Amino acid sequence: MPARAELSASQRDGAALLGRALMSAIFIWAGYGKLMSPAATQAYFAKAGVVLPPLVWIVAVVVELLGGLALLLGIQTRLVALILGLWCIATAITAHSNFADADMQIHFMKNVAMAGGFVLLAAFGGGNHTLGSLFGRSRA
Repeated sequence: MPARAELSASQRDGAALLGRALMSAIFIWAGYGKLMSPAATQAYFAKAGVVLPPLVWIVAVVVELLGGLALLLGIQTRLVALILGLWCIATAITAHSNFADADMQIHFMKNVAMAGGFVLLAAFGGGNHTLGSLFGRSRA
Protein backbone atom coordinates (compact mmCIF):
# COMPACT_ATOMS: atom_id res chain seq x y z
CA MET A 1 0.00 0.00 0.00
CA PRO A 2 1.49 3.40 -0.96
CA ALA A 3 2.39 5.87 1.77
CA ARG A 4 -0.16 8.57 2.45
CA ALA A 5 0.92 12.03 1.28
CA GLU A 6 1.44 14.32 4.25
CA LEU A 7 1.11 18.08 4.16
CA SER A 8 4.01 20.19 5.34
CA ALA A 9 3.51 22.44 8.36
CA SER A 10 3.38 25.44 6.02
CA GLN A 11 0.70 23.78 3.89
CA ARG A 12 -1.36 22.88 6.98
CA ASP A 13 -1.11 26.46 8.26
CA GLY A 14 -2.11 27.82 4.85
CA ALA A 15 -5.07 25.44 4.70
CA ALA A 16 -6.10 26.47 8.22
CA LEU A 17 -5.96 30.14 7.23
CA LEU A 18 -8.07 29.48 4.13
CA GLY A 19 -10.54 27.46 6.17
CA ARG A 20 -10.83 30.21 8.79
CA ALA A 21 -11.36 32.81 6.06
CA LEU A 22 -14.08 30.76 4.38
CA MET A 23 -15.84 29.92 7.65
CA SER A 24 -15.68 33.51 8.90
CA ALA A 25 -17.12 35.06 5.73
CA ILE A 26 -20.76 34.17 6.44
CA PHE A 27 -20.56 35.55 9.97
CA ILE A 28 -18.83 38.80 9.01
CA TRP A 29 -21.35 39.34 6.22
CA ALA A 30 -24.39 38.53 8.39
CA GLY A 31 -23.13 40.50 11.39
CA TYR A 32 -22.35 43.54 9.26
CA GLY A 33 -25.81 43.34 7.69
CA LYS A 34 -27.42 43.24 11.13
CA LEU A 35 -25.25 46.16 12.30
CA MET A 36 -26.26 48.29 9.31
CA SER A 37 -29.97 47.41 9.56
CA PRO A 38 -30.84 47.42 13.25
CA ALA A 39 -34.53 48.33 12.84
CA ALA A 40 -35.17 45.74 10.13
CA THR A 41 -33.27 43.04 12.04
CA GLN A 42 -35.10 43.78 15.28
CA ALA A 43 -38.45 43.78 13.45
CA TYR A 44 -37.58 40.38 11.97
CA PHE A 45 -36.67 39.09 15.43
CA ALA A 46 -39.93 40.44 16.87
CA LYS A 47 -41.97 38.81 14.07
CA ALA A 48 -40.18 35.53 14.79
CA GLY A 49 -41.25 35.78 18.44
CA VAL A 50 -37.83 36.54 19.88
CA VAL A 51 -37.96 38.03 23.36
CA LEU A 52 -36.16 41.40 23.74
CA PRO A 53 -35.26 41.96 20.06
CA PRO A 54 -32.91 44.92 20.78
CA LEU A 55 -30.84 42.82 23.20
CA VAL A 56 -30.79 39.83 20.85
CA TRP A 57 -29.73 42.16 18.02
CA ILE A 58 -26.72 43.31 20.07
CA VAL A 59 -25.77 39.72 20.93
CA ALA A 60 -26.15 38.65 17.28
CA VAL A 61 -23.96 41.50 16.03
CA VAL A 62 -21.26 40.80 18.63
CA VAL A 63 -21.23 37.03 18.07
CA GLU A 64 -21.44 37.19 14.28
CA LEU A 65 -19.40 40.26 13.37
CA LEU A 66 -16.79 40.23 16.14
CA GLY A 67 -16.68 36.44 16.26
CA GLY A 68 -16.23 36.28 12.49
CA LEU A 69 -13.44 38.85 12.57
CA ALA A 70 -11.73 37.10 15.48
CA LEU A 71 -11.92 33.81 13.60
CA LEU A 72 -10.50 35.37 10.45
CA LEU A 73 -7.60 36.94 12.35
CA GLY A 74 -6.98 33.88 14.50
CA ILE A 75 -7.70 35.58 17.81
CA GLN A 76 -8.61 32.98 20.46
CA THR A 77 -9.50 30.63 17.61
CA ARG A 78 -10.46 27.61 19.70
CA LEU A 79 -12.75 29.61 22.00
CA VAL A 80 -14.30 31.54 19.12
CA ALA A 81 -14.86 28.27 17.24
CA LEU A 82 -16.67 26.86 20.25
CA ILE A 83 -18.87 29.97 20.55
CA LEU A 84 -19.68 30.07 16.83
CA GLY A 85 -20.40 26.34 16.81
CA LEU A 86 -22.86 26.74 19.68
CA TRP A 87 -24.33 29.77 17.88
CA CYS A 88 -24.88 27.63 14.78
CA ILE A 89 -26.74 24.98 16.77
CA ALA A 90 -28.80 27.57 18.67
CA THR A 91 -29.83 29.37 15.49
CA ALA A 92 -30.57 26.08 13.74
CA ILE A 93 -32.96 25.10 16.52
CA THR A 94 -34.57 28.51 17.03
CA ALA A 95 -34.68 29.92 13.51
CA HIS A 96 -34.49 26.99 11.08
CA SER A 97 -36.56 24.20 12.62
CA ASN A 98 -39.69 24.47 10.45
CA PHE A 99 -39.06 21.16 8.68
CA ALA A 100 -42.21 21.53 6.57
CA ASP A 101 -40.25 24.18 4.64
CA ALA A 102 -37.52 22.63 2.44
CA ASP A 103 -35.51 25.87 2.58
CA MET A 104 -35.49 25.71 6.38
CA GLN A 105 -34.32 22.09 6.25
CA ILE A 106 -31.35 23.19 4.13
CA HIS A 107 -30.53 26.07 6.51
CA PHE A 108 -30.83 23.73 9.50
CA MET A 109 -28.41 21.22 7.98
CA LYS A 110 -26.04 24.03 6.86
CA ASN A 111 -25.85 25.20 10.47
CA VAL A 112 -25.27 21.65 11.72
CA ALA A 113 -22.47 21.17 9.16
CA MET A 114 -20.84 24.48 10.12
CA ALA A 115 -21.01 23.45 13.79
CA GLY A 116 -19.14 20.27 12.83
CA GLY A 117 -16.43 22.35 11.19
CA PHE A 118 -16.17 24.46 14.33
CA VAL A 119 -15.74 21.34 16.46
CA LEU A 120 -12.73 20.43 14.30
CA LEU A 121 -11.37 23.95 14.52
CA ALA A 122 -11.79 23.99 18.30
CA ALA A 123 -10.06 20.61 18.58
CA PHE A 124 -7.13 21.23 16.23
CA GLY A 125 -6.72 25.00 16.31
CA GLY A 126 -6.41 27.54 13.55
CA GLY A 127 -2.80 27.03 12.52
CA ASN A 128 0.09 29.44 12.87
CA HIS A 129 -1.02 32.12 10.39
CA THR A 130 -2.80 34.12 13.09
CA LEU A 131 -2.60 37.51 14.70
CA GLY A 132 -1.35 35.73 17.83
CA SER A 133 1.60 34.30 15.95
CA LEU A 134 2.74 37.84 15.17
CA PHE A 135 3.15 38.37 18.90
CA GLY A 136 5.02 35.13 19.58
CA ARG A 137 2.02 32.90 20.29
CA SER A 138 1.48 29.90 18.05
CA ARG A 139 -1.33 27.38 17.42
CA ALA A 140 -4.19 29.82 18.15
